[in-house]
Amino acid sequence: MNEVISIYEKTEGLLRGHFLLSSGLHSDTYLQSEKVMMYPETSAKVIAPLVGKLAEIEFDTVVSPAIGGIRFGYELARQLNKRTIFTERVDNNMTLRRGFELAKGEMVIIAEDVVTTGKSTRECMAAVEACGAIVVAVVSIIDRSGGEAGFTVPFIPLAAVDVKTWSVDECPMCKAGGVAVKPGSRK
Repeated sequence: MNEVISIYEKTEGLLRGHFLLSSGLHSDTYLQSEKVMMYPETSAKVIAPLVGKLAEIEFDTVVSPAIGGIRFGYELARQLNKRTIFTERVDNNMTLRRGFELAKGEMVIIAEDVVTTGKSTRECMAAVEACGAIVVAVVSIIDRSGGEAGFTVPFIPLAAVDVKTWSVDECPMCKAGGVAVKPGSRK
């Protein structure tokens, strides 16, 4: 785990400040996985340990929620020699587009780079299940949920990071007059 965090720090993917997360929560720490993923050699090195963790899980396809999970899901699938696709938001709902399809009974792993509340991941799972495919596990580089993501399938994070989050009303940085910035992809 320390090696993963060290890589986030070296690539400037571990940010400190006042952030608005996709979940609507505020935090003083943000993990920008795209900074790690922009270097193929670095992303391959970060993701390689997950390959061993998935050795006993039978599945056909890696599905990632756009946009944060796309490059992570691709590299994971590449190392596992599996097919990879992603979901996107359309009218605020996760869905498969671009001609992507899943067969009824197809076994799927959901790959999300960072899990905070698990909302995007659960929405991705629902889109997969709506096709009749079966989600067999969720994998992530970082679990920052504190074990509270609450998935109905095994959750396999590479590293867990204890990062505080607050509602807008409870955020000490907002109370001090600070303004949160949104570095992520979801508006």
